[in-house]
Amino acid sequence: MDNYLITYREMVSLRGLTDHTVTSYATYIRAYLDYLSTILLKQPEYVSWQELRDFIKWLKKSRNLSDRTMNAVISQLRFFYIYVLHIPWDDTQLPKRRFDEYLPFVPSQQDTWTFLSTIQDIKVKAFITLLYSAGLRAGEVRQLKCSDIEHSNMRIFIRHSKNRSSRYAILSEVAWNTILEYWYSFPPGLRPKDWLFTQQRDRSKPLNHQHIPYNIEAHEKRLGWEHRISCHTFRHAFATHLYENGTDLLTIKALLGHKSLNSTTIYISLAKGAASQAVSPLDRLAGEWHA
Repeated sequence: MDNYLITYREMVSLRGLTDHTVTSYATYIRAYLDYLSTILLKQPEYVSWQELRDFIKWLKKSRNLSDRTMNAVISQLRFFYIYVLHIPWDDTQLPKRRFDEYLPFVPSQQDTWTFLSTIQDIKVKAFITLLYSAGLRAGEVRQLKCSDIEHSNMRIFIRHSKNRSSRYAILSEVAWNTILEYWYSFPPGLRPKDWLFTQQRDRSKPLNHQHIPYNIEAHEKRLGWEHRISCHTFRHAFATHLYENGTDLLTIKALLGHKSLNSTTIYISLAKGAASQAVSPLDRLAGEWHA
């Protein structure tokens, strides 16, 4: 079964995805191949649609996965069958699951400031400050190079965007000062020259993707907060707080690098007071007819 997984990783890599994404995509294909080896005792070419549906049921039950995650598993299986096995995929045999949409958690502006201002580790503080101040994804901050920070133009060049298009993000003056504090915390000969945030043991590589989430959760515990914050929370907070402060959606869309405005309109619902600013027509009628 290892050859199937190697071919799958190779085919996913040909799409130009990062190593971390390739590893993530391969997780459930590995589970599928293990299932075939230990339970079905079959090669993937000979698995029936019913057996494939049984695997989906088994995986959801055994790992308690969300419906959104199960849809991702189905997408990975579809890719595996088409590009590795060269077998046509029939969407009517394994339909995607419906799932409830939940609004992401967004801390208030005050709580965001409290979180950022109390971080003691300057490297972590600089990283998270960039997440929030420019609305960046964690992967975008990890891939930043020192030359991408353009203080003279107060902007940050983002070359590794999720939608594979480059853009400029805003550079906050506070964020710039935090970056300087982080940069000068190194001895002169060890200051970052290429990657802005590097691994501790190997400065030729960008920061490990697990480093910041671990520190975010640890800082929540220090503050006595419930664990609700992730790296992406700060991107949501950036956009939501911009909207609360009067920035229009088209500007927010451009700053976030969204391709569609539909992806940006969620921040109308997340903004504090968005619903409370509307007046019920019943209250208007009562005011007009019973004044």
